Amino acid sequence: MPLVTLVMASGPGFPVGSPVHRYEMEVTLNGERQLDSAAWRADPNPWPARRVWPDGPPREGDVQHDPEAGWSLRFQPLAGEAADAGPQVLIRHAAQFRPGEYVTILEPDGREYGYRIVSVG
Repeated sequence: MPLVTLVMASGPGFPVGSPVHRYEMEVTLNGERQLDSAAWRADPNPWPARRVWPDGPPREGDVQHDPEAGWSLRFQPLAGEAADAGPQVLIRHAAQFRPGEYVTILEPDGREYGYRIVSVG
């Protein structure tokens, strides 16, 4: 599965983006270079995801899909956090997953951020 790396392109407090805020996920893409829901359902193993922000250690998680809600990334809580405290972010407005394209991510606090796909490989 290719590793897709997303870097913050813009959002509240980050008008020009932030190269140190990123998401990484290992996914299967379909023929249109979009996340493949059939492959996700058929895979017995979770698709890994990672949230890398400068103010703490990386958060490990996985890619989730709901036919009605769409794609999301679910992260494990950090040590000392409540079991349900791990953030879950929604991937919105995703077009093709190829370098230079953009996706919108809705963070748990309700704010949307634009992310640029910097690598698929």
